[in-house]
Amino acid sequence: MLEYFNIFLLIMTIVAIIVFIALYFVTAGYGVFYNKKWGPAVPNKLGWILMESPVFIVMLILWILSERNTNVVCVIFLILFEIHYFQRSFIFPFLIRGKSVMPLSVILMGVIFNVLNAIMQGGWIFYVAPENMYEISWLMTPQFIIGTIIFFAGMIINIHSDYIIRHLRKPSDTKHYLPKKGMFKYVTSANYFGEFVEWCGFAILTWSLSGAVFALWTFANLAPRAAKIYDNYKNEFGNELDTKKVKRILPFIY
Repeated sequence: MLEYFNIFLLIMTIVAIIVFIALYFVTAGYGVFYNKKWGPAVPNKLGWILMESPVFIVMLILWILSERNTNVVCVIFLILFEIHYFQRSFIFPFLIRGKSVMPLSVILMGVIFNVLNAIMQGGWIFYVAPENMYEISWLMTPQFIIGTIIFFAGMIINIHSDYIIRHLRKPSDTKHYLPKKGMFKYVTSANYFGEFVEWCGFAILTWSLSGAVFALWTFANLAPRAAKIYDNYKNEFGNELDTKKVKRILPFIY
């Protein structure tokens, strides 16, 4: 099983690199970049639920069916993973303001990746990892402790950055504003930075190649979009955006 799983991870890595390059030329048509060319759309709130909830559900199923479903460390991994996706599936959508829409084509692509990612993470944790790898002593290892701290730091940055974006203007205001608080002092896509940090933490705390591939996918999917958001801000706000200090997604780097 491990051999086939590693081939699966290799394929996912290659596809991530292809997606990373492609997204610099093709902009996914949702959010600020919504485009009718992407086909029929549904309200944004419903779109996020449909796109994010499958990974939450599939991960639970993989855990329930596993012989390791009582392993304390594996259950902790599950809880950390599901905390993120519960927030993204069932809390974040209802906090979205406005009446924007999301194309069904984007939702479908998101569902496909999310299911594959559940198989990557759940497959490793509950089926492929060596049986004696995640014993209770794992909770005292440097990688688990450091990774967990990074994971929650990323989650806090992500949620706080989303909060800042939602409160840039009052309900009756239609003017656009440049976010400058929190990690937006350093990157224009602070919410994306937080999510990337979060999954780097998960890769560390599980010490797994599957986690590393997911972190790679997160960057491959979000970095090109962050670059386009950066360009939009430069065009719209001009000198108000300090391009020497504020980067795209990685503080002081990119």
